[in-house]
Amino acid sequence: MKRISILVAIIVGVALLAGITVPADSDARELTIVSWGGAYQEAQRKAYFDPFMKKTGKKILDESYNGEMAKIKAMVEAKNVTWDLVQVEAPELINACEEGLLEIIDWSRVGGKGSFIPAAAMGECGVGSIVWAFVLAYDAGKITGEGPKSWADFWNVKKWPGKRALRKSAKPALETALLADGVPAADIYKMLSTSAGIDRAFKKLDELKPNLQWWEAGAQPPQWLAAGDVVMTSAYNGRISAAVKEGRNFKIVWNGQLYALDSWVIVKGSPNIDLAYEFIQFASQPQNQAISAAAIPYGPTHIKAVAEVDPKIARDLPTHPDNLNGSVLLNTEWWVEHQAELNERFNVWASK
Repeated sequence: MKRISILVAIIVGVALLAGITVPADSDARELTIVSWGGAYQEAQRKAYFDPFMKKTGKKILDESYNGEMAKIKAMVEAKNVTWDLVQVEAPELINACEEGLLEIIDWSRVGGKGSFIPAAAMGECGVGSIVWAFVLAYDAGKITGEGPKSWADFWNVKKWPGKRALRKSAKPALETALLADGVPAADIYKMLSTSAGIDRAFKKLDELKPNLQWWEAGAQPPQWLAAGDVVMTSAYNGRISAAVKEGRNFKIVWNGQLYALDSWVIVKGSPNIDLAYEFIQFASQPQNQAISAAAIPYGPTHIKAVAEVDPKIARDLPTHPDNLNGSVLLNTEWWVEHQAELNERFNVWASK
């Protein structure tokens, strides 16, 4: 051990004499940011990652995932944290925060809670990044004539034959099923809070099951639509808008959209906490969020960002007044309470 210590001291001494800076532990690797991949992460590179690197001279390594929290838990427990910043959905934010997997946010370092819409500052461990929605989407080039206008139409395989796709998760499959079964948007969680309501949702899913295939990554729905694998699908609104920009004749049905909010979180034990805060503060600036919304239409979270967004672009945001008719705000608190049991039931059901 003594010989190793002497060797380390010699290396450091030689480096200092040569004018070489020995990096501190916090600079031992690049800031690693994890998000949802595909067109959305491309938009983040344009709006946030590349400009931040240019401004600060700091390198960002960006990776993608599908929302799995097990890897974060394993990192923190092993004290080997290789992800610094992660974008997460609201229930995962609350659960991971309660489990001690995330850093508590110091709001003074990102502009204060008052700079954000209320929902963006609802937890101790996250800073709201986008407002997004699950929407019904279809290819207008393949569905001629009248297209679907609701989730009830999504279930109508007689009028529109062919496969449909839904996200492989109890959320929002259960909400979607109840909307298709005629439950008003305002009563969805009242219904799901009863065993009869949950049974009703699964019964409705049973009707469509022979015509369903399940997506797990956000890039899959537009790919499947383009390939003709499905005639209609649930999808993240931004992924469909990105495909339209690329020339696809896809249509979004805003009626019955299910919208929610994602947040930036810092993984507990990150060696890059200061740089992570610097990035969140940068990514939360109104002008930068407006660039992101222009690249892919997810709603901004800074209260001054909406004024920065081109009105034509704002028309395609989930938060536009015209798009909120019949919409459902995904109930984070409800899902935190029921997610484990319903995901278990859903996974058993889906595997049969």
